[in-house]
Amino acid sequence: MIRFRPFMLVLAFAAASALAQSKPKTYHDNFYWLGEFNKASTIMVAEQGIVPKPLAAKIARGVAQVIADGDQPGAKRPGDYLQLEPLIIAVAGPDATRMHSGRSRQDILATTRRVELRERVLDLADSMDVARGKLIALAAKHVDTIVPAYTNGVQAQPTSFAHYLLAFAAAFERDSERLREAYARLNLSPLGSAALGTSSFPVNRPRLAELLGFDGVVENSYDATQLATLDVTAEIADLEAVSALTMGSLAEDLHTQYHQTSPWIMLQEGALTGTSSIMPQKRNPYGLNVLRLDASTVVGDAGMVTIQGHNVTPGLPDYKREQVQKTTEDATEMFRELSRVLDGLVIDPARALAEVNADYSTTTELADVLQREADVPFRVGHHFASELVDFGRAHHLTPAEIPYADAMRIYAEAAPKYDLKDTRLPLTEQRFHSALTPENMVRGSLGLGGPQPAEVARMLDGANRRLAVDRDWVAARRDKLAEASARLDRTFNALAAQN
Repeated sequence: MIRFRPFMLVLAFAAASALAQSKPKTYHDNFYWLGEFNKASTIMVAEQGIVPKPLAAKIARGVAQVIADGDQPGAKRPGDYLQLEPLIIAVAGPDATRMHSGRSRQDILATTRRVELRERVLDLADSMDVARGKLIALAAKHVDTIVPAYTNGVQAQPTSFAHYLLAFAAAFERDSERLREAYARLNLSPLGSAALGTSSFPVNRPRLAELLGFDGVVENSYDATQLATLDVTAEIADLEAVSALTMGSLAEDLHTQYHQTSPWIMLQEGALTGTSSIMPQKRNPYGLNVLRLDASTVVGDAGMVTIQGHNVTPGLPDYKREQVQKTTEDATEMFRELSRVLDGLVIDPARALAEVNADYSTTTELADVLQREADVPFRVGHHFASELVDFGRAHHLTPAEIPYADAMRIYAEAAPKYDLKDTRLPLTEQRFHSALTPENMVRGSLGLGGPQPAEVARMLDGANRRLAVDRDWVAARRDKLAEASARLDRTFNALAAQN
Protein backbone atom coordinates (compact mmCIF):
# COMPACT_ATOMS: atom_id res chain seq x y z
CA MET A 1 0.00 0.00 0.00
CA ILE A 2 1.31 3.45 -0.92
CA ARG A 3 1.73 5.76 2.06
CA PHE A 4 2.27 9.51 2.14
CA ARG A 5 5.49 10.61 3.75
CA PRO A 6 5.13 13.29 6.44
CA PHE A 7 6.46 16.09 4.20
CA MET A 8 4.02 15.08 1.47
CA LEU A 9 1.15 15.40 3.91
CA VAL A 10 2.40 18.84 4.85
CA LEU A 11 2.44 19.87 1.18
CA ALA A 12 -0.97 18.33 0.55
CA PHE A 13 -2.62 20.20 3.38
CA ALA A 14 -0.75 23.47 2.98
CA ALA A 15 -3.25 24.63 0.40
CA ALA A 16 -6.06 23.14 2.47
CA SER A 17 -5.01 25.15 5.50
CA ALA A 18 -4.99 28.31 3.43
CA LEU A 19 -8.60 27.61 2.46
CA ALA A 20 -9.63 27.39 6.09
CA GLN A 21 -7.92 30.66 6.98
CA SER A 22 -10.35 33.46 7.59
CA LYS A 23 -10.00 36.53 9.75
CA PRO A 24 -10.08 35.06 13.27
CA LYS A 25 -12.88 36.13 15.53
CA THR A 26 -11.63 38.14 18.49
CA TYR A 27 -13.49 37.09 21.60
CA HIS A 28 -13.46 38.92 24.91
CA ASP A 29 -10.76 37.62 27.24
CA ASN A 30 -10.90 36.79 30.95
CA PHE A 31 -9.67 40.26 31.90
CA TYR A 32 -12.60 41.84 30.08
CA TRP A 33 -15.11 39.59 31.79
CA LEU A 34 -13.57 40.15 35.25
CA GLY A 35 -14.09 43.83 34.59
CA GLU A 36 -17.74 43.26 33.68
CA PHE A 37 -18.27 41.10 36.77
CA ASN A 38 -16.64 43.74 38.96
CA LYS A 39 -18.92 46.41 37.48
CA ALA A 40 -22.00 44.28 38.18
CA SER A 41 -20.84 43.33 41.67
CA THR A 42 -20.07 46.93 42.60
CA ILE A 43 -23.55 48.01 41.51
CA MET A 44 -25.18 45.11 43.37
CA VAL A 45 -23.35 45.57 46.68
CA ALA A 46 -24.27 49.26 46.62
CA GLU A 47 -27.93 48.55 45.86
CA GLN A 48 -28.08 45.88 48.58
CA GLY A 49 -26.47 48.12 51.20
CA ILE A 50 -23.53 45.74 51.58
CA VAL A 51 -21.28 48.72 50.79
CA PRO A 52 -22.18 52.37 51.42
CA LYS A 53 -22.88 54.34 48.24
CA PRO A 54 -19.89 56.72 48.66
CA LEU A 55 -17.50 53.80 49.09
CA ALA A 56 -19.14 51.97 46.18
CA ALA A 57 -18.53 55.02 44.02
CA LYS A 58 -14.87 55.02 45.00
CA ILE A 59 -14.62 51.29 44.23
CA ALA A 60 -16.29 51.87 40.88
CA ARG A 61 -13.72 54.50 39.97
CA GLY A 62 -10.94 52.09 40.93
CA VAL A 63 -12.46 49.30 38.85
CA ALA A 64 -12.82 51.68 35.90
CA GLN A 65 -9.19 52.79 36.22
CA VAL A 66 -7.88 49.21 36.24
CA ILE A 67 -9.98 48.40 33.17
CA ALA A 68 -8.69 51.50 31.37
CA ASP A 69 -5.09 50.66 32.30
CA GLY A 70 -5.51 47.10 31.01
CA ASP A 71 -6.89 48.38 27.72
CA GLN A 72 -3.66 50.26 26.96
CA PRO A 73 -1.43 48.76 24.24
CA GLY A 74 0.91 46.17 25.68
CA ALA A 75 -0.60 46.36 29.17
CA LYS A 76 -0.99 43.28 31.33
CA ARG A 77 -4.50 41.88 31.43
CA PRO A 78 -4.60 39.34 34.28
CA GLY A 79 -7.38 36.80 33.97
CA ASP A 80 -7.19 35.46 37.53
CA TYR A 81 -9.09 37.50 40.12
CA LEU A 82 -6.34 37.09 42.73
CA GLN A 83 -3.91 38.70 40.26
CA LEU A 84 -6.38 41.43 39.35
CA GLU A 85 -7.42 42.38 42.88
CA PRO A 86 -4.04 43.90 43.89
CA LEU A 87 -4.35 46.30 40.94
CA ILE A 88 -7.72 47.49 42.24
CA ILE A 89 -6.37 47.81 45.80
CA ALA A 90 -3.48 49.90 44.50
CA VAL A 91 -5.97 52.39 43.03
CA ALA A 92 -8.90 52.31 45.48
CA GLY A 93 -7.40 50.91 48.67
CA PRO A 94 -8.19 47.70 50.60
CA ASP A 95 -11.83 48.71 51.05
CA ALA A 96 -12.21 47.96 47.35
CA THR A 97 -12.19 44.27 48.22
CA ARG A 98 -15.67 44.71 49.72
CA MET A 99 -16.86 44.48 46.13
CA HIS A 100 -15.94 40.79 46.33
CA SER A 101 -18.43 40.17 49.16
CA GLY A 102 -20.29 36.90 48.58
CA ARG A 103 -18.10 35.93 45.61
CA SER A 104 -15.41 33.34 45.07
CA ARG A 105 -13.09 32.40 42.25
CA GLN A 106 -15.34 29.34 41.95
CA ASP A 107 -18.47 31.23 40.91
CA ILE A 108 -16.39 33.75 38.94
CA LEU A 109 -14.82 30.95 36.90
CA ALA A 110 -18.14 29.19 36.38
CA THR A 111 -19.65 32.46 35.16
CA THR A 112 -16.64 33.22 32.97
CA ARG A 113 -16.99 29.91 31.19
CA ARG A 114 -20.65 30.65 30.45
CA VAL A 115 -20.18 34.15 29.08
CA GLU A 116 -17.21 33.05 26.99
CA LEU A 117 -19.18 30.13 25.63
CA ARG A 118 -22.37 32.05 24.87
CA GLU A 119 -20.40 34.40 22.59
CA ARG A 120 -19.12 31.40 20.67
CA VAL A 121 -22.46 29.60 20.65
CA LEU A 122 -24.13 32.57 18.99
CA ASP A 123 -21.39 32.66 16.36
CA LEU A 124 -21.90 28.93 15.82
CA ALA A 125 -25.66 29.43 15.46
CA ASP A 126 -25.03 32.17 12.94
CA SER A 127 -22.62 30.02 10.88
CA MET A 128 -25.16 27.17 10.96
CA ASP A 129 -27.86 29.49 9.65
CA VAL A 130 -25.65 30.82 6.86
CA ALA A 131 -24.76 27.31 5.71
CA ARG A 132 -28.39 26.18 5.90
CA GLY A 133 -29.37 29.19 3.83
CA LYS A 134 -26.90 28.20 1.14
CA LEU A 135 -28.14 24.59 1.16
CA ILE A 136 -31.72 25.77 0.76
CA ALA A 137 -30.84 28.29 -1.98
CA LEU A 138 -28.90 25.64 -3.91
CA ALA A 139 -31.80 23.22 -3.52
CA ALA A 140 -34.18 25.80 -5.00
CA LYS A 141 -32.07 25.80 -8.18
CA HIS A 142 -32.18 22.01 -8.56
CA VAL A 143 -35.77 20.95 -7.99
CA ASP A 144 -35.77 19.21 -11.38
CA THR A 145 -32.18 17.92 -11.30
CA ILE A 146 -32.36 14.14 -10.99
CA VAL A 147 -29.44 12.45 -9.24
CA PRO A 148 -28.65 8.96 -7.98
CA ALA A 149 -29.13 8.27 -4.28
CA TYR A 150 -27.36 5.46 -2.46
CA THR A 151 -27.93 3.03 0.38
CA ASN A 152 -25.24 0.63 1.57
CA GLY A 153 -22.94 2.48 -0.84
CA VAL A 154 -24.93 1.19 -3.83
CA GLN A 155 -27.19 3.18 -6.14
CA ALA A 156 -30.67 2.71 -4.68
CA GLN A 157 -33.23 5.09 -6.15
CA PRO A 158 -33.23 8.32 -8.11
CA THR A 159 -34.11 11.53 -6.32
CA SER A 160 -33.79 15.22 -7.00
CA PHE A 161 -30.71 17.12 -5.95
CA ALA A 162 -33.03 19.52 -4.14
CA HIS A 163 -34.53 16.65 -2.14
CA TYR A 164 -31.03 15.46 -1.25
CA LEU A 165 -29.84 18.90 -0.13
CA LEU A 166 -32.98 19.54 1.90
CA ALA A 167 -32.29 16.36 3.85
CA PHE A 168 -29.01 17.85 5.09
CA ALA A 169 -30.68 21.20 5.70
CA ALA A 170 -33.22 19.37 7.88
CA ALA A 171 -30.46 17.63 9.85
CA PHE A 172 -28.66 20.93 10.48
CA GLU A 173 -31.99 22.50 11.41
CA ARG A 174 -32.25 19.94 14.23
CA ASP A 175 -28.74 20.93 15.30
CA SER A 176 -29.86 24.55 15.42
CA GLU A 177 -32.85 23.55 17.54
CA ARG A 178 -30.59 21.64 19.93
CA LEU A 179 -28.29 24.64 20.15
CA ARG A 180 -31.14 27.00 21.04
CA GLU A 181 -32.32 24.62 23.74
CA ALA A 182 -28.79 24.30 25.11
CA TYR A 183 -28.37 28.08 25.07
CA ALA A 184 -31.38 28.41 27.36
CA ARG A 185 -29.56 26.26 29.92
CA LEU A 186 -26.21 27.95 29.24
CA ASN A 187 -27.40 31.53 29.71
CA LEU A 188 -28.06 31.20 33.45
CA SER A 189 -25.79 32.88 35.97
CA PRO A 190 -23.76 31.17 38.71
CA LEU A 191 -22.41 34.50 40.00
CA GLY A 192 -23.04 35.11 43.69
CA SER A 193 -22.98 31.41 44.57
CA ALA A 194 -19.56 31.93 46.15
CA ALA A 195 -17.55 28.71 46.49
CA LEU A 196 -20.66 26.51 46.52
CA GLY A 197 -22.88 27.46 49.46
CA THR A 198 -23.42 31.23 48.98
CA SER A 199 -22.52 33.47 51.95
CA SER A 200 -24.01 35.47 54.81
CA PHE A 201 -24.14 38.61 52.66
CA PRO A 202 -27.54 39.46 51.10
CA VAL A 203 -26.22 38.98 47.56
CA ASN A 204 -28.86 39.61 44.90
CA ARG A 205 -28.03 36.92 42.37
CA PRO A 206 -30.94 37.71 40.00
CA ARG A 207 -29.73 41.32 39.82
CA LEU A 208 -26.21 40.17 38.94
CA ALA A 209 -27.68 37.94 36.26
CA GLU A 210 -29.74 40.79 34.83
CA LEU A 211 -26.77 43.16 34.73
CA LEU A 212 -24.71 40.61 32.78
CA GLY A 213 -27.38 39.70 30.24
CA PHE A 214 -28.31 36.31 31.65
CA ASP A 215 -31.87 35.01 31.42
CA GLY A 216 -31.84 33.88 35.05
CA VAL A 217 -29.72 32.05 37.61
CA VAL A 218 -28.57 28.48 38.19
CA GLU A 219 -30.64 28.09 41.34
CA ASN A 220 -28.75 25.56 43.47
CA SER A 221 -25.44 27.14 44.41
CA TYR A 222 -23.57 23.81 44.58
CA ASP A 223 -24.88 22.92 41.13
CA ALA A 224 -23.99 26.39 39.85
CA THR A 225 -20.29 26.16 40.67
CA GLN A 226 -19.51 22.44 40.69
CA LEU A 227 -21.91 20.40 38.52
CA ALA A 228 -23.52 22.51 35.82
CA THR A 229 -20.13 23.49 34.45
CA LEU A 230 -19.72 19.85 33.48
CA ASP A 231 -23.06 18.85 32.01
CA VAL A 232 -23.96 22.12 30.28
CA THR A 233 -20.64 22.28 28.45
CA ALA A 234 -20.69 18.56 27.64
CA GLU A 235 -24.18 18.96 26.19
CA ILE A 236 -22.98 21.67 23.83
CA ALA A 237 -19.91 19.69 22.82
CA ASP A 238 -22.07 16.64 22.16
CA LEU A 239 -24.50 18.48 19.89
CA GLU A 240 -21.54 19.90 17.99
CA ALA A 241 -20.25 16.36 17.52
CA VAL A 242 -23.66 15.32 16.17
CA SER A 243 -23.52 18.10 13.58
CA ALA A 244 -19.99 17.01 12.69
CA LEU A 245 -21.20 13.45 12.03
CA THR A 246 -23.71 14.78 9.50
CA MET A 247 -21.05 17.05 8.04
CA GLY A 248 -18.66 14.15 7.63
CA SER A 249 -21.32 12.16 5.79
CA LEU A 250 -21.93 15.04 3.40
CA ALA A 251 -18.22 15.60 2.77
CA GLU A 252 -17.64 11.92 2.05
CA ASP A 253 -20.70 11.71 -0.20
CA LEU A 254 -19.41 14.59 -2.30
CA HIS A 255 -15.88 13.25 -2.22
CA THR A 256 -16.86 9.89 -3.72
CA GLN A 257 -17.66 11.70 -6.96
CA TYR A 258 -13.95 12.29 -7.35
CA HIS A 259 -13.47 8.53 -7.54
CA GLN A 260 -15.19 8.56 -10.93
CA THR A 261 -13.75 9.56 -14.27
CA SER A 262 -16.89 11.59 -15.05
CA PRO A 263 -18.26 13.07 -11.82
CA TRP A 264 -21.62 14.81 -11.85
CA ILE A 265 -20.67 17.08 -8.99
CA MET A 266 -17.31 18.75 -8.44
CA LEU A 267 -15.69 21.80 -6.88
CA GLN A 268 -15.05 24.79 -9.06
CA GLU A 269 -11.34 24.95 -9.82
CA GLY A 270 -9.51 27.63 -7.92
CA ALA A 271 -9.49 28.35 -4.20
CA LEU A 272 -11.17 25.03 -3.30
CA THR A 273 -8.94 22.78 -5.39
CA GLY A 274 -5.24 22.14 -5.84
CA THR A 275 -2.94 20.41 -8.27
CA SER A 276 -0.42 17.65 -7.75
CA SER A 277 3.30 18.41 -7.68
CA ILE A 278 3.89 15.60 -10.18
CA MET A 279 0.58 14.62 -11.82
CA PRO A 280 -0.69 17.43 -14.08
CA GLN A 281 -4.14 15.91 -14.54
CA LYS A 282 -5.08 16.08 -10.84
CA ARG A 283 -7.50 18.57 -9.39
CA ASN A 284 -7.49 17.67 -5.72
CA PRO A 285 -10.67 18.65 -3.83
CA TYR A 286 -8.92 20.38 -0.95
CA GLY A 287 -12.12 22.11 0.12
CA LEU A 288 -13.67 18.72 0.86
CA ASN A 289 -10.48 17.58 2.60
CA VAL A 290 -10.66 20.59 4.90
CA LEU A 291 -14.38 20.08 5.55
CA ARG A 292 -13.88 16.43 6.46
CA LEU A 293 -10.89 17.27 8.67
CA ASP A 294 -12.89 20.01 10.38
CA ALA A 295 -15.66 17.53 11.13
CA SER A 296 -13.21 14.97 12.49
CA THR A 297 -11.59 17.64 14.65
CA VAL A 298 -14.93 18.58 16.20
CA VAL A 299 -15.71 14.93 16.96
CA GLY A 300 -12.28 14.60 18.60
CA ASP A 301 -12.69 17.84 20.54
CA ALA A 302 -16.07 16.75 21.86
CA GLY A 303 -14.69 13.38 22.87
CA MET A 304 -11.96 15.12 24.84
CA VAL A 305 -14.55 17.22 26.69
CA THR A 306 -16.30 14.02 27.75
CA ILE A 307 -13.11 12.17 28.66
CA GLN A 308 -11.69 14.99 30.77
CA GLY A 309 -14.96 15.33 32.66
CA HIS A 310 -15.33 11.57 33.24
CA ASN A 311 -14.83 10.05 36.70
CA VAL A 312 -13.79 13.35 38.24
CA THR A 313 -14.72 14.38 41.77
CA PRO A 314 -16.96 17.49 41.70
CA GLY A 315 -14.96 20.63 42.25
CA LEU A 316 -11.75 19.54 40.53
CA PRO A 317 -10.60 21.75 37.67
CA ASP A 318 -10.40 19.06 34.96
CA TYR A 319 -13.73 19.95 33.34
CA LYS A 320 -13.64 23.66 34.15
CA ARG A 321 -11.13 24.64 31.53
CA GLU A 322 -11.59 25.92 27.97
CA GLN A 323 -12.10 22.64 26.14
CA VAL A 324 -15.64 23.38 24.98
CA GLN A 325 -14.73 26.88 23.79
CA LYS A 326 -12.27 25.33 21.35
CA THR A 327 -14.81 22.73 20.27
CA THR A 328 -17.32 25.47 19.54
CA GLU A 329 -14.82 27.57 17.60
CA ASP A 330 -13.89 24.52 15.52
CA ALA A 331 -17.56 23.72 14.89
CA THR A 332 -18.13 27.30 13.76
CA GLU A 333 -15.24 27.07 11.32
CA MET A 334 -16.62 23.74 10.09
CA PHE A 335 -19.89 25.36 9.07
CA ARG A 336 -18.05 28.28 7.48
CA GLU A 337 -16.06 25.80 5.42
CA LEU A 338 -19.32 24.15 4.36
CA SER A 339 -20.54 27.54 3.12
CA ARG A 340 -17.37 27.92 1.05
CA VAL A 341 -17.81 24.44 -0.40
CA LEU A 342 -21.45 25.06 -1.28
CA ASP A 343 -20.49 28.29 -3.03
CA GLY A 344 -18.01 26.32 -5.13
CA LEU A 345 -20.10 23.29 -6.13
CA VAL A 346 -20.53 22.68 -9.86
CA ILE A 347 -23.45 20.39 -10.80
CA ASP A 348 -23.80 18.60 -14.14
CA PRO A 349 -27.50 17.58 -14.33
CA ALA A 350 -27.08 15.70 -17.62
CA ARG A 351 -24.22 13.61 -16.23
CA ALA A 352 -26.19 12.88 -13.05
CA LEU A 353 -29.18 11.70 -15.08
CA ALA A 354 -26.93 9.55 -17.26
CA GLU A 355 -25.58 7.84 -14.16
CA VAL A 356 -29.11 7.06 -13.01
CA ASN A 357 -30.08 5.76 -16.44
CA ALA A 358 -27.03 3.51 -16.53
CA ASP A 359 -28.28 1.46 -13.57
CA TYR A 360 -31.50 -0.16 -12.38
CA SER A 361 -32.54 2.05 -9.48
CA THR A 362 -36.01 2.62 -10.99
CA THR A 363 -37.11 -1.00 -10.85
CA THR A 364 -38.89 -0.46 -7.53
CA GLU A 365 -41.27 1.81 -9.40
CA LEU A 366 -41.84 -0.92 -12.02
CA ALA A 367 -43.03 -3.25 -9.25
CA ASP A 368 -45.22 -0.44 -7.85
CA VAL A 369 -46.77 0.24 -11.27
CA LEU A 370 -47.60 -3.44 -11.71
CA GLN A 371 -49.39 -3.48 -8.37
CA ARG A 372 -51.12 -0.14 -8.74
CA GLU A 373 -52.20 -0.40 -12.37
CA ALA A 374 -52.48 -4.15 -13.00
CA ASP A 375 -53.23 -5.53 -9.52
CA VAL A 376 -50.08 -7.66 -9.53
CA PRO A 377 -48.94 -8.47 -5.96
CA PHE A 378 -45.87 -6.44 -5.05
CA ARG A 379 -43.72 -9.50 -4.34
CA VAL A 380 -44.47 -10.85 -7.80
CA GLY A 381 -43.58 -7.53 -9.38
CA HIS A 382 -40.46 -7.33 -7.22
CA HIS A 383 -39.35 -10.80 -8.33
CA PHE A 384 -39.98 -9.94 -11.97
CA ALA A 385 -38.04 -6.69 -11.66
CA SER A 386 -35.13 -8.49 -9.99
CA GLU A 387 -35.03 -11.06 -12.81
CA LEU A 388 -35.14 -8.18 -15.27
CA VAL A 389 -32.12 -6.59 -13.61
CA ASP A 390 -30.15 -9.84 -13.78
CA PHE A 391 -30.96 -10.19 -17.48
CA GLY A 392 -30.08 -6.60 -18.30
CA ARG A 393 -26.77 -6.62 -16.46
CA ALA A 394 -25.81 -9.97 -17.94
CA HIS A 395 -26.34 -8.53 -21.42
CA HIS A 396 -24.80 -5.13 -20.63
CA LEU A 397 -28.07 -3.33 -21.25
CA THR A 398 -29.45 -0.24 -19.56
CA PRO A 399 -33.10 -0.34 -18.47
CA ALA A 400 -34.11 1.65 -21.54
CA GLU A 401 -32.36 -0.87 -23.82
CA ILE A 402 -34.16 -4.02 -22.59
CA PRO A 403 -36.31 -5.32 -25.46
CA TYR A 404 -40.01 -5.51 -24.66
CA ALA A 405 -40.09 -9.09 -25.95
CA ASP A 406 -37.52 -10.14 -23.38
CA ALA A 407 -39.46 -8.36 -20.65
CA MET A 408 -42.61 -10.32 -21.60
CA ARG A 409 -40.66 -13.57 -21.58
CA ILE A 410 -39.08 -12.88 -18.16
CA TYR A 411 -42.48 -12.01 -16.70
CA ALA A 412 -43.99 -15.20 -18.12
CA GLU A 413 -41.25 -17.20 -16.44
CA ALA A 414 -41.54 -15.35 -13.13
CA ALA A 415 -45.35 -15.38 -12.72
CA PRO A 416 -45.80 -19.17 -12.30
CA LYS A 417 -43.44 -19.13 -9.30
CA TYR A 418 -46.23 -17.34 -7.44
CA ASP A 419 -49.05 -19.41 -8.99
CA LEU A 420 -50.30 -16.61 -11.23
CA LYS A 421 -52.53 -18.03 -13.95
CA ASP A 422 -52.15 -15.06 -16.28
CA THR A 423 -48.49 -14.96 -17.29
CA ARG A 424 -48.79 -12.11 -19.77
CA LEU A 425 -46.99 -8.90 -18.85
CA PRO A 426 -49.91 -6.56 -18.12
CA LEU A 427 -48.16 -3.41 -19.36
CA THR A 428 -47.92 -2.02 -22.87
CA GLU A 429 -44.48 -1.55 -24.34
CA GLN A 430 -44.77 2.22 -23.89
CA ARG A 431 -45.89 1.92 -20.28
CA PHE A 432 -43.20 -0.65 -19.50
CA HIS A 433 -40.44 1.68 -20.66
CA SER A 434 -41.95 4.81 -19.12
CA ALA A 435 -42.21 3.04 -15.75
CA LEU A 436 -38.44 2.58 -15.81
CA THR A 437 -37.57 6.24 -16.36
CA PRO A 438 -36.19 8.23 -13.42
CA GLU A 439 -38.36 11.21 -14.40
CA ASN A 440 -41.47 9.07 -13.96
CA MET A 441 -40.31 7.74 -10.60
CA VAL A 442 -39.30 11.10 -9.11
CA ARG A 443 -42.21 13.15 -10.37
CA GLY A 444 -44.74 10.41 -9.70
CA SER A 445 -43.89 10.12 -6.02
CA LEU A 446 -46.82 10.88 -3.72
CA GLY A 447 -45.53 10.44 -0.18
CA LEU A 448 -45.08 13.24 2.31
CA GLY A 449 -41.50 14.49 2.16
CA GLY A 450 -40.77 12.86 -1.17
CA PRO A 451 -38.76 14.18 -4.12
CA GLN A 452 -41.73 15.18 -6.31
CA PRO A 453 -41.43 18.86 -7.32
CA ALA A 454 -44.61 20.00 -5.54
CA GLU A 455 -43.52 18.40 -2.27
CA VAL A 456 -40.00 19.76 -2.61
CA ALA A 457 -41.45 23.23 -3.19
CA ARG A 458 -43.51 22.87 -0.01
CA MET A 459 -40.45 21.77 1.97
CA LEU A 460 -38.39 24.63 0.54
CA ASP A 461 -40.99 27.11 1.72
CA GLY A 462 -41.05 25.59 5.21
CA ALA A 463 -37.26 25.45 5.41
CA ASN A 464 -36.98 29.13 4.48
CA ARG A 465 -39.59 30.16 7.03
CA ARG A 466 -37.94 28.21 9.84
CA LEU A 467 -34.53 29.54 8.86
CA ALA A 468 -35.86 33.10 9.14
CA VAL A 469 -37.10 32.33 12.65
CA ASP A 470 -33.71 30.94 13.62
CA ARG A 471 -31.91 33.98 12.23
CA ASP A 472 -34.23 36.24 14.19
CA TRP A 473 -33.46 34.23 17.33
CA VAL A 474 -29.71 34.83 16.96
CA ALA A 475 -30.25 38.52 16.29
CA ALA A 476 -32.54 38.84 19.32
CA ARG A 477 -30.04 37.13 21.62
CA ARG A 478 -27.24 39.40 20.44
CA ASP A 479 -29.44 42.47 20.80
CA LYS A 480 -30.33 41.47 24.34
CA LEU A 481 -26.68 41.03 25.31
CA ALA A 482 -25.73 44.35 23.72
CA GLU A 483 -28.56 46.12 25.54
CA ALA A 484 -27.57 44.52 28.86
CA SER A 485 -23.96 45.59 28.35
CA ALA A 486 -25.04 49.15 27.58
CA ARG A 487 -27.28 49.26 30.68
CA LEU A 488 -24.49 47.89 32.83
CA ASP A 489 -22.15 50.65 31.64
CA ARG A 490 -24.73 53.38 32.18
CA THR A 491 -25.53 52.21 35.70
CA PHE A 492 -21.88 51.67 36.60
CA ASN A 493 -20.77 55.04 35.18
CA ALA A 494 -23.54 56.79 37.09
CA LEU A 495 -22.35 55.14 40.30
CA ALA A 496 -18.72 56.04 39.63
CA ALA A 497 -19.70 59.65 39.02
CA GLN A 498 -21.19 60.05 42.49
CA ASN A 499 -19.21 61.98 45.09
